[in-house]
Amino acid sequence: MAFDPQVLLNLPPIETRQKINPFKVMLYALGVGAEELPFVYEEGLEALPTMAVTMAYPGFIWRDPAYHVTWQKILHAETSAQLHLPLPVEGELIGYTTFGPILDKGPEKGAIVYQTREIYADDGRHIATVRNTNFLRGDGGFGGSSEGQPLPHAIPDRAPDLMIALPTADNLALLYRLSGDMNPLHADPKVALSAGFERPILHGLATYGIVGRALLRGLADNRPDRIKRMDARFSAPVFPGETIETAIWREGEGKAAFTARVVERDRLVLNNGYVEFQ
Repeated sequence: MAFDPQVLLNLPPIETRQKINPFKVMLYALGVGAEELPFVYEEGLEALPTMAVTMAYPGFIWRDPAYHVTWQKILHAETSAQLHLPLPVEGELIGYTTFGPILDKGPEKGAIVYQTREIYADDGRHIATVRNTNFLRGDGGFGGSSEGQPLPHAIPDRAPDLMIALPTADNLALLYRLSGDMNPLHADPKVALSAGFERPILHGLATYGIVGRALLRGLADNRPDRIKRMDARFSAPVFPGETIETAIWREGEGKAAFTARVVERDRLVLNNGYVEFQ
């Protein structure tokens, strides 16, 4: 059966409850390559700002046959995390996930599905808003509109103000998936080959987290409470073991643009990045 966007659009908000504890906070940090003690040691533990993308996450829902999605061909296109409060390291969180709009790029070109998750503490405090743009490479041509995609953040036409390179471990995708994204594309060589990749790729959101560490170091003195928002567009996958170099352009008080590339292949992997900080 072909992909029908109304199935997603008509869904009630997906409610997801998650208990956060120091173990999960440290596991996420290790999954994006962090070694700084405040992020990987329970004494004085702080959550990395990009951990918001994993919190109250409903899981890799695309394998549900009710959605009729070619899940092997799904890629993250964009992610935005807006932090309303510092992320907790313990307690229960509640996420409400909704879908829409859904854009049709045409047959053989895929579809774009926008997904929003509002995250609350169990006492009602609004912790974060996470927005994902999913590229369904195998599900275009259902007859919908192709209009409505927002313009990406422009990158300044000058040399960056900061450059920060961070390595990735060969097993980083296997570590990151333990934070909740169990898509076999990132672990199973057969699934990776069927999707057109020579081997399993790093999660887009793991790349996002690694770049988030670079921004945290370069703009906020490694203080998580100073990062307020981070948007990025994914332009190419990263293979575990590669080095990610983040270029940062300051754009006035508390704002910056950024890109990231894989050093070994000189390939842009994140583009049109935007961050707000204090």
